Amino acid sequence: MSKIEQLIKEKCPNGVKRYIIGNICAVTRGRVISKQELSEKKGNYPVYSSQTLNDGIFGKINTFDFDGDYVQWTTDGANAGSIFYRNGKFSVTNVCGLLKIKNEYKSKINSKFLAYSLSIEAKKHVNYATSNPKLMSNVMSKISILIPPIEVQEEIVRILDKFSELEAELEAELEAELEARKKQYEFWRNRIFKVQKRYQKSTLGTICMIKTGTKPKEIYEKGNYEYINAGTTNSGYVNIINAYKDCVTTPSRGQGGIGFVGYQSNDFWCGPLCYQIRSKSNSIINKYIYYWMCDNKSYILKLKHEGGVPALNIKELQAMPIIYPSLQEQERIVKILDKFDKLINDISEGIPAEIEARKKQYEYYRNKLLSFEELKTND
Repeated sequence: MSKIEQLIKEKCPNGVKRYIIGNICAVTRGRVISKQELSEKKGNYPVYSSQTLNDGIFGKINTFDFDGDYVQWTTDGANAGSIFYRNGKFSVTNVCGLLKIKNEYKSKINSKFLAYSLSIEAKKHVNYATSNPKLMSNVMSKISILIPPIEVQEEIVRILDKFSELEAELEAELEAELEARKKQYEFWRNRIFKVQKRYQKSTLGTICMIKTGTKPKEIYEKGNYEYINAGTTNSGYVNIINAYKDCVTTPSRGQGGIGFVGYQSNDFWCGPLCYQIRSKSNSIINKYIYYWMCDNKSYILKLKHEGGVPALNIKELQAMPIIYPSLQEQERIVKILDKFDKLINDISEGIPAEIEARKKQYEYYRNKLLSFEELKTND
């Protein structure tokens, strides 16, 4: 019998009690923190935002709004429902919420255990019915989770912390290898697209249809077709389409998305914060356009308008230069780059598949450790 099984048998043999977040935690939100404030108040205290990269750090300043054990969640955007455990002195932006265990429950509930539990449960309560997914404070307050006695919580946290540490080390090694492969791929892609005298020169707007998407009536967590909008990942699903496969997309507005280029191999719905780009004739292949735009990401980034929400003007995108060879040469280039792309990006094989497998393994054991029989009451 494992230590966890023994503790559960001793401490909660008849099941585990369910708690409502709003009853056990004080629920607060962050505040607007601008890049200008970060620049003027440089310091050592982290400011966390809605992003998941770099542990969500937006920047560092010389003041802090919170001090202690907290659970942070993302309230808005593509990462809505993402959960983080925070400890120490820090601040969070307005697209983040915070949970602080109330004094009367501090001896009964471990903050990190709460974070691990909510990392499974929170995503189930995200509202995907808008172009900007949300998990607001009133919804978070109503979420309920099963919480065992503190001794069980602490043992689960110990196991998951160790597992997370090992998983992070292995993933870092794989990510480093993947990054090396990406640089190799970008080197060869750049070599392939080096300007050739025999290539035809044009602009994106001349050879392509560039169209802004629209907002669907309903967005779901799951569905038949991807909803592609401002982010670098899909923003949900719909059951109808407004755009067809073999199409290039790039965000028109939004934080963090400008410069990203996507290729849609399936029918999809293009959102109002996204451009769909398709060849007007048979003289150029859409997949070639995709690879050309990927190789010229720096050009797209130069077109980005800052101030408020970053934006990419359609007329400036239409004026983007593009060179292209004969169809036969385009097909050869696409075939070569598809092989590289599959090696690096396809989660069904190669290094990304191994990273994905590690994540699934971790999630499997985490979910198993956090599954309990609920205590039956007469209420």
